[in-house]
Amino acid sequence: MIKAILTDIEGTTSSLSFVKDVLFPYARERMADFVRSHGRDAAVRKVLDDVRIEVGTPLTDMECVAQLLRWLDEDKKITPLKALQGMIWEAGYRDGDFTGHVYQDAVRNLRQWREQGIALYVFSSGSVQAQRLIFGYSDYGDLTPLFSGYFDTSVGAKRDADAYRRIAAAIAAEPSQVLFLSDIKEELDAARAAGMQTIWLVREGSIDAGADHAQVRDFDAIQPLNRD
Repeated sequence: MIKAILTDIEGTTSSLSFVKDVLFPYARERMADFVRSHGRDAAVRKVLDDVRIEVGTPLTDMECVAQLLRWLDEDKKITPLKALQGMIWEAGYRDGDFTGHVYQDAVRNLRQWREQGIALYVFSSGSVQAQRLIFGYSDYGDLTPLFSGYFDTSVGAKRDADAYRRIAAAIAAEPSQVLFLSDIKEELDAARAAGMQTIWLVREGSIDAGADHAQVRDFDAIQPLNRD
């Protein structure tokens, strides 16, 4: 029996285009000014110090920004980059510059599963702060009460089976009782290797009936709750 559902965000609950075409450019354009304006804030200082530790060089603040932008352009999953992006996005959400895109079918089913007593969790390469923001300021209002917890790459890489084992331990569930939803095969492979059940979201392109993981078009096609 499925007791918990662990979901990815990009390409699963939310569109890839929202993250790539809205959030990433927004943070990129404002990063230098944000650091200039908030450079004395403790959280920003920690990000800059973490950049220096990561590269092993005593960089200036603007050199740190340049390094962060390089990581952003290279699509690196680096913790200080994710942390600073989250701070910038929080300001954007609060200013009403955008709302978090979440698919209607995801919202509908997440609410239903929660009502049925299924615990819901998020695992994304974006920081926990960024995860809370996209659901907290979503097109459908504040969805954060639906979730029992959030995990980012501080628990491990998304393509590493040990990350999923750690999540299962953290939520006190047997891996076999957890269903992981993602649009990335390698993440699903890792979750399965950890003992979790898996479903592959394919929101665009053709469904492959012979794929290594059961594929569905959207959340309406997921019927996991009576699986043994």
